Amino acid sequence: MDAISRGREAEDLACQYLKQQGLRLVSRNYRCRRGEIDLIMTDRENLVFIEVRYRSRSHYGSGAESVQYRKQQKLIACAHNYLQRNPAAARRPGRFDVVAVSPDRDGLDIQWIPNAFTL
Repeated sequence: MDAISRGREAEDLACQYLKQQGLRLVSRNYRCRRGEIDLIMTDRENLVFIEVRYRSRSHYGSGAESVQYRKQQKLIACAHNYLQRNPAAARRPGRFDVVAVSPDRDGLDIQWIPNAFTL
């Protein structure tokens, strides 16, 4: 399986997991000039921008650790673009979550980090 297929599988798994936790899907793979947001969901009144990371090995850190400052800035810029294009969504409080997916003995492990970083 190539990296793109693994990434899609991780996004599918993360989306399914978050739906089971009560979140509702608004958009997948929102793209703009500054980048892409994997999942946009709602959690009660919150609009949630979600970065999904898959890591097959943790030699260079976990998937969650890989969402460093530069990636955070791209996600923030992309979220601003989304909010400008969707004024109704801009009235909701928002947050940035990270979902890290990695293999474990029983299949795949999901680590959900709500409010992983702030503006």
